[in-house]
Amino acid sequence: MSRSDFKRQFRSHSSPVTRRTSLFQAIHLDATLLGCLFVLVSVGLFVLYSASGENMGTVMRQVTRIIIGLVVMMIMAQIPPHSYKRWSPWLYAIGIGLLIGVLVLGTQAKGAQRWLPLPGGVRFQPSEVMKLIMPMMVSWYLAERALPPQWKPVLASAVLIIFPTLLIAKQPDLGTSLLIASSGVFALFLAGLRWRVIGGLVLALIPTSTGAWFLMRDYQKQRVLTFLDPESDPWGTGWNIIQSKTAIGSGGLEGKGWLNGTQAHLDFLPESHTDFIIAVLAEEFGLLGVSALLVLYFFIIARGIFIATNAQDTYSRLLAGSITLTFFVYIFVNIGMVSGILPVVGVPLPFVSYGGTSIVTLFAGFGVLMSVQTHRKLLSQ
Repeated sequence: MSRSDFKRQFRSHSSPVTRRTSLFQAIHLDATLLGCLFVLVSVGLFVLYSASGENMGTVMRQVTRIIIGLVVMMIMAQIPPHSYKRWSPWLYAIGIGLLIGVLVLGTQAKGAQRWLPLPGGVRFQPSEVMKLIMPMMVSWYLAERALPPQWKPVLASAVLIIFPTLLIAKQPDLGTSLLIASSGVFALFLAGLRWRVIGGLVLALIPTSTGAWFLMRDYQKQRVLTFLDPESDPWGTGWNIIQSKTAIGSGGLEGKGWLNGTQAHLDFLPESHTDFIIAVLAEEFGLLGVSALLVLYFFIIARGIFIATNAQDTYSRLLAGSITLTFFVYIFVNIGMVSGILPVVGVPLPFVSYGGTSIVTLFAGFGVLMSVQTHRKLLSQ
């Protein structure tokens, strides 16, 4: 039998797993990443049912948003990375325009002006879209220049990052502004930023962060003070974090069991189905449950890093890497603020917390990751 005949026979007897993988590749979906996301959103719905007080209506609204997010992810995955690269500056300009529109025409809720009104009573939050546009723009700018970047491209990238960050911080939305800034900084870091440049930027941030205290609003200053000493006002500003720590600690190793948590079900824990949902998970499933969730997050992040490492061009590598590392920041900040090691900034736990625009944005980001991976495979064949 000749070598070509052997290859044809081998392909004709390929395993079902290979055929399934080829099908996912044909529709530009990464099977490994999709499977991890499916497990994660399933766990999220399971926990949300308990955290919402067994409210099936809340769960079904979350399911609707997940379905919308999946559709958006599939659409984003069909678009090749070179198209994202070509559109990046235009998307950035549109995003800046929308952020300015929020400050001029936006609607207010709970003291914040973050939304643009749309027909039919729908509200749109442009800052969520900037979480994806920001790494696209910085990656586009750096991909066209020599790497590692020198001071001039670094300063230009800093301007691209700072301008929308300040617009969002003015809404005010400190949590989202930090996430958007980090997504741009990660693209800059992955471009091979020299350590002496990093050191210079860190030194520049010291007086900047000190001066930022005087620009913060009263409630933002209070969050920092509460973080430093939550027991100073246990019945007021310190209530959330104290109850969160109580829920986490009471879960022990194995937890109290599903639907048996007391902090959320007896309304001691505010925002139990949104920002503080991992405290519910810790109380009902204990350290083992939280560890299992962290392992799942680890696999998703590892897959994202693998995709970024194997990307075919600089733009795709920077974009995929920054999206993955920003996803890590989501997780770190949420768990950090719920456990008391970071101030409360209102960052949801990805795919677990109840939310709308944030879930769709996360799915869109993973759609871009799948585009980078699947189009690379097709080009390499």
